[in-house]
Amino acid sequence: MYLVQLGSARTTIDNQLRTYATQIEQSGQSGRWPSPLPASPLDANAEAQVLAADGTTVLAATRGLAEYGAVYTLAPGSDTPVRQSTADRGLGGELRAYATHTTVDGRSVDIVTLTTTTSLGQINETFTRLLLIGIPTILLLASGTVWLVVGRALRPVEQIRRTTTEISAADLSRRVPEPTAHDEIGELARTMNGMLARIEDSAVRQRRFVADASHELRTPLAAIRTTLEVGLAHPQRAPWREIAERVMRQSSRLESLVEQLLLLARSDDGHLVQARRRVAVEPLLREVCASTAPTRVPVELRPAAAQAHVLGDSEQLERLVRNILDNAIRHARSRVTLGIDTVAPDTLAIEIADDGPGIPAQERDRVFDRFIRLDTSRERGSGTSGLGLALAKEIATAHGGTITITDAPGGGALVRIILPRAAD
Repeated sequence: MYLVQLGSARTTIDNQLRTYATQIEQSGQSGRWPSPLPASPLDANAEAQVLAADGTTVLAATRGLAEYGAVYTLAPGSDTPVRQSTADRGLGGELRAYATHTTVDGRSVDIVTLTTTTSLGQINETFTRLLLIGIPTILLLASGTVWLVVGRALRPVEQIRRTTTEISAADLSRRVPEPTAHDEIGELARTMNGMLARIEDSAVRQRRFVADASHELRTPLAAIRTTLEVGLAHPQRAPWREIAERVMRQSSRLESLVEQLLLLARSDDGHLVQARRRVAVEPLLREVCASTAPTRVPVELRPAAAQAHVLGDSEQLERLVRNILDNAIRHARSRVTLGIDTVAPDTLAIEIADDGPGIPAQERDRVFDRFIRLDTSRERGSGTSGLGLALAKEIATAHGGTITITDAPGGGALVRIILPRAAD
């Protein structure tokens, strides 16, 4: 503002001096210069001189410069007036001058107009006073405003920070306050609440998993210990062969359970699939059927119309199919069918169907939870731990696939393992 105002004042003074010079030039068109030269109608402080061609001889001057020699001179070819010592001795102070070469009545003359820069001094004085008073005031007001606005804006952040500090692992149900405004802070609060919800869900599932795993591990260990204690209590009459067989069965169950728990732990860490290779699906299904122990129901493998491949870990894919196949065999009445559906161009489906009682629609998602047994398979004697289907779902997910359960055409359950096909 100061520079703009100062520039505007200088431009106004220059225009007034230029207009005054034009007025002086017109007053000498008759061949004689008025004595003294007329005053400026625009600036009462303006003075003027008319210099001869030599640049120093004064031909005419206003009343204020009548006793002075040339106060400003103008070099040939230049339009910048040069201040002389005469002005320093007589006028002093700050002056602003304008000079021009012109021809009046056939004679070359220099016309010089000048004025004191009182208005410029007033501008400097006014702005100096305003700056000395205004800048501290403005800074104080701005600082106070920023402090209030930023403090109010960051108050929800402080509430979020305080609440987050108070949340501990013992109580993950608390949530940070969410501002009503839909701004970045509100989004931050909602994001943190979503994160806390996921952490709480993970902690709950982890505690439940640990409790269920402890219970499942304690059962075979308790059976082994009880069997051995009974044998040791009557060492002479104890059926040691039968005791050894019971211990072996429980040890096998314990070993299988520990292996499944380790695989689930690897799945939680994202390390379930170590290496991916092209795997031919139909030979893998034939291997699963061939290595399945003889059961009370036959397993029928329907041949595929065309060879299909997936990209993944053959060992884990075999475990995936075997877990679901074992579950189907355990519940089937008379038969189990196994086949491949390659209708979709970028996916394939491994279908396992049985003619058992089926799975209720409301339970079809829950059966894939860990340590879940439906009412029809809760007996410990079945040897199930409730981890087979959970592990199958983890393996399918690790391969970018899904598992769905529907009703089989002839009754029973139809499990579809949908996996992305490998590129040719």
